Amino acid sequence: MRIRIVDAFTHRPFAGNPAGVVLLPGGPEDTSPAGFPEDHWLQRVAAEVNLSETAFARPLPPGGEADWALRWFTPVAEVDLCGHATLATAHVLHTSGRATGTVRFATRGGVLTATAEADGTLAMDFPTSSLTPVPAPGGLAEALGAEVVSVQDTAAHIGDLLVELADERTVRGLAPDHPRLAALSDRGIIATAAAEDPGRGYDFVSRCFFPALGIDEDPVTGSAHTALAPFWSARLSRTELTGFQGGTRTGLVRTLLRGERTVLTGRAVTVIDGELLTGP
Repeated sequence: MRIRIVDAFTHRPFAGNPAGVVLLPGGPEDTSPAGFPEDHWLQRVAAEVNLSETAFARPLPPGGEADWALRWFTPVAEVDLCGHATLATAHVLHTSGRATGTVRFATRGGVLTATAEADGTLAMDFPTSSLTPVPAPGGLAEALGAEVVSVQDTAAHIGDLLVELADERTVRGLAPDHPRLAALSDRGIIATAAAEDPGRGYDFVSRCFFPALGIDEDPVTGSAHTALAPFWSARLSRTELTGFQGGTRTGLVRTLLRGERTVLTGRAVTVIDGELLTGP
């Protein structure tokens, strides 16, 4: 079967966030996500690809609530929600002629949709994260190497701590202690601040660290923006925003807050298209 590497939330190669995408075979007898290959094989492929996420998608029979079943694996674990690998999968389906218009994905995070827009972007409909103000865990400022302004818990939705820092320069300059960060949240840390100059085309900045999942830093994290969107929309009194994320690799995510749902919009580009020689 074919395996592709797609750079998500960017319009140019070698930027944004790379994801592996594997389209698995499916047939009328496959009626649920349980029809995937064994988990250990999926995990070994993801470890071999060694990107922050590898997406595995398989077609579902027509007439159901979704068109494709979709799962995401880091090099060490399966996750419940992933934005950039969903964008990458939708990009592959549209560019390979396997889908047009809106694609519906059955996932552990519920049914997600991705719609091809006229300007070439893909708009994904995700659940909006809850946000609960909490005290900063002990050692958080020391692990980040920066003073913490506020902390929000995203709870079970994505399992991250959203940490507000003083300014954009502080976020960009972070050099955290990853082993210490790994013990501070269920999944990871989202560090964010308001944009220094909104005239540059973005409203807020962020960086995401997931050492507990084998990912020291994830370049452009779609799922994190389901928390960043309500956080910054409340601060800036606007429902449509653009986030800039990343350290060495960077990308842009447009967000539209619609109450319990958040639309994440971006571009993607395929950089590698090859063949997976070892099957399940």
